[in-house]
Amino acid sequence: MQNKLATVSQILPFSCVDGPGSRLVIFLQGCNYNCKNCHNPHTINWCDHCGDCISTCPTQALTLVTTKGISRINWDSDLCTQCDICLSVCPKQSSPKTRQYGIDSLVTLIHHQRHFINGITVSGGEASLQLPFIIELFKAIKSTEALSHLTCMIDTNGSLSISGWHKLLPVLDGAMIDLKAWQEETHRYITGRDHHRVFQSLELLSQHAKLYEVRLLHIPNISDFDSEIEAVATYLKQLPNSVRIKLNAFQHHGVTGEARQWGTCSEAQMLELAARLTERGVTNLVLPNVYL
Repeated sequence: MQNKLATVSQILPFSCVDGPGSRLVIFLQGCNYNCKNCHNPHTINWCDHCGDCISTCPTQALTLVTTKGISRINWDSDLCTQCDICLSVCPKQSSPKTRQYGIDSLVTLIHHQRHFINGITVSGGEASLQLPFIIELFKAIKSTEALSHLTCMIDTNGSLSISGWHKLLPVLDGAMIDLKAWQEETHRYITGRDHHRVFQSLELLSQHAKLYEVRLLHIPNISDFDSEIEAVATYLKQLPNSVRIKLNAFQHHGVTGEARQWGTCSEAQMLELAARLTERGVTNLVLPNVYL
């Protein structure tokens, strides 16, 4: 198999919220958005191995290893207590607790779980930043007889280029895309980026029947889905009926900085948004099970 490597922040062997059925989820490190409301801000930047976090680790789970003149932080997961002090002191708000995985090692891991899952989802960060690895991984899964029944999906912010999607489509079974805001000004305020590619991605995936879910995060008085309800509903109704519209409620878990001062989304506020979309003909809505 190919010797491409991916930087992985976490692997969940089982998840029921990252695509259909039970799924193994691979969270890749790195993101091209800088969302104020990010629940996992330590996945945005890559560790530059400066070593500032080493002395703060209470269990000495972090060490600086130099090989051929190149210094890198080594993370010992057996010593780590997940206190996350290293995350709080990092000047880049990154994480030293990542691992490098090759195609072979991930295929082996997936093979061990194959009887208990329905598919694989790659997420992030922003998974599409490591697109060549994802393509090779999905190819390996589909060409391995014991794994070929597994669906291969991506959870993404939709910023991948059209040419990138065309490379991925042959081995992709479905995508879940976050639509962060309706108006570009609001989207740029929340994420630091425009949303032209997001809408291009939604259109392309719809055309190829590869759009599984669109996710809307309701942030009261910040995101504009409620104030732009007519336009949002009109757009969502144009998507294929099979596409799930998942409404998520903003909470403070993991959030840092300015967004800590934003109001959270209550169940009543979420139900009101869902009712307004339903009144305008939007179907296949999926609401949160919990509000924490």
